[in-house]
Amino acid sequence: MLNKLIKLFVFIWIFYQTPGYSKSASFYEFNSRDLSNYFSGIIAYENRDNSDALKFFNSSKVLLDKHDSYLKRYVYSLVLDNKVARAINVITDNSNNTNSDFFDAYILLIVDSLKKNNFIQAEKYLDQSLKFQSQSRFNLVIFETLRQYLYTFKNKKIFNNKKKFGNISIINQAFQRCYLKKDSTSSSFLNLVNNPDGDYSRYIFFYINYLVENNKKDEARAVANQLEYINSTLLLTQSKSWVDSNELNEFNKIFSCNNHNDIVSEFLFLISNLYSSQNNFEKSNFYLNLSNYLNPKFILNLSLVAENFYLNQEYKKAKKILKNFGKDYEFYYWFRVKKEAQIIIKEQGYENGINYISSKFSKIKNPNVKMIFDIANFYKNSKKYEKAIEYYTKIILSLSEDSDIKSDLLYRRGGSYERLKDYKKADKDLLQSLRIKPEDAYVLNYLAYSWLERDYQIDKAIEMLERAYALRNNDPYIIDSIGWAYYLIKNYVEAEKYIKRAVELMPEDATVNDHYGDILWKLNRKIQARYFWKNVLNLDNTDPNLRKKIDIKIIEGLKNS
Repeated sequence: MLNKLIKLFVFIWIFYQTPGYSKSASFYEFNSRDLSNYFSGIIAYENRDNSDALKFFNSSKVLLDKHDSYLKRYVYSLVLDNKVARAINVITDNSNNTNSDFFDAYILLIVDSLKKNNFIQAEKYLDQSLKFQSQSRFNLVIFETLRQYLYTFKNKKIFNNKKKFGNISIINQAFQRCYLKKDSTSSSFLNLVNNPDGDYSRYIFFYINYLVENNKKDEARAVANQLEYINSTLLLTQSKSWVDSNELNEFNKIFSCNNHNDIVSEFLFLISNLYSSQNNFEKSNFYLNLSNYLNPKFILNLSLVAENFYLNQEYKKAKKILKNFGKDYEFYYWFRVKKEAQIIIKEQGYENGINYISSKFSKIKNPNVKMIFDIANFYKNSKKYEKAIEYYTKIILSLSEDSDIKSDLLYRRGGSYERLKDYKKADKDLLQSLRIKPEDAYVLNYLAYSWLERDYQIDKAIEMLERAYALRNNDPYIIDSIGWAYYLIKNYVEAEKYIKRAVELMPEDATVNDHYGDILWKLNRKIQARYFWKNVLNLDNTDPNLRKKIDIKIIEGLKNS
């Protein structure tokens, strides 16, 4: 906050000292109240308090045609407040002024033209945005993709002379073929969802949607039958539920390949996701609101808005968005309950959060296996291991012996037994998990580390850790485990190499810092050892029991060393 205020005051000083910065010859020509509201709006805008920013900007609209930066901030605030139509009107009313000449302004005008089915006007606005495509790679991708889509919508054929953007181009091609009802649409979607270079499972929804829309219902059911509730994404669990309950009409209620607005909306949703993956939540929500404006039927996409607000610690806004998911959308309602519980955990602590989700779960008459799985994980994370085991067991008993999902559930239940120090049952579950998936690095690591802590089968544990490290040599937890294994067999030099790397990868992890301190002590680097032990005490996530042990080590060092 302080840094932002300093930047603002520097900005104001420059503003005063630079007559050419705005259209007004002098700052003194502005009403002081307008200026006060404008600068208050900037502060709110910089602090991501968009509602307040919009109030202040609305109170200083006299600056619209006098100050270049005002319009851009005002438009952004309108879109972020989901007032897209008003933002378009502001841009349109100021289209003759130079302050409306920025990339996102043209995107808004293109969206407006698409909404009005005016492809020719949309192309004109796109041509005007050409000068901004070099500002960022995203601008270039947006420009080229919209150019291809507009050509397809207007001419009813695919534009051949086009730039390639890797998998984004594959996605766009699938939707263009779908729009044109080409026979190759199925193969395009199949090539996309089976692409080994990333997770494109979202597009299984659009493939099922296409099959349903073209009356290929048996094929749609065959695709949905390959999905599992537990390990599928939120959109796909809802899709599978619709297919399983024969509610196939739900798909075309929210999306249609025959609708150009729906297709461009999905592209803007993709751009929103790309910005979100870079933690640029403001840009993400900007494009997501444009996406929702073009296709308001796809209410399920609002889950990304809620997630963005949650990750940005804007919990009040997240809860407001979550209210869109009622019980009609079974899995999105459950997503809402989980996210509300996570917010309660952040604000009030784990106990209140687990009580909230438990209460909601108990009111669901026939909870799906996904819901049971999620509630088990909540109990495990809140250290209520007995309850977690109860729910994991319920799911395990319903699965076949060689199910990949069963392997993961045995791992989770085995970990719960291990925390309860029921090592016999823990080892049984973890070993059975490995029989199903022998090369699961995380199960290998967990079981081996458990054995190391118990001083049990050290040689075999090290062998398992070496296998895990070969499979996941960049995972800091596995690196820490193998380093600790070398510590236990008193090979401190080798141990230091691994644990040092683990600390570099996870500098905020209490256990890793504690381990590194122990190793440094054994290497007679005692000042450094105490430094890392003290660092453990400065970390927020340090367990109280570990704090007590660290307090003793800082005073007495490692005993028997």
